[in-house]
Amino acid sequence: MTGSDASGSGKLTTHVLDTAYGRPAAGVRIDVFRLDESTRDRLMTVKTNADGRCDGPLLAGDDFAVGSYELVFHVADYFRALGVALPTPAFLDVVPIRFGIAEAGQHYHVPLLVSPYGYSTYRGS
Repeated sequence: MTGSDASGSGKLTTHVLDTAYGRPAAGVRIDVFRLDESTRDRLMTVKTNADGRCDGPLLAGDDFAVGSYELVFHVADYFRALGVALPTPAFLDVVPIRFGIAEAGQHYHVPLLVSPYGYSTYRGS
């Protein structure tokens, strides 16, 4: 498939793993944005479930399109809810991940591995 494929068969998913405690991060708020040259449009806000995943794809079908996106993970709120004593301001308050979707027919999985002082991400499957 090419970058111009508009079949709508792809999807966007994520999950969050708490590397400080070695478990899925339940209850993390995630804002999903579509970006273009001059705007940043929020498409939805979701929270992770007990498995650190969302109950369904963030984008799928006709909503899943070629373009630039941003996921904003509210990690300080998550760690504070666990009772973690974070400094003010927290080292990591929100973690924004900007990425591009080049092929609408593929699965894009954007996980976040996070602790109060570090994070990593990658394109998963």
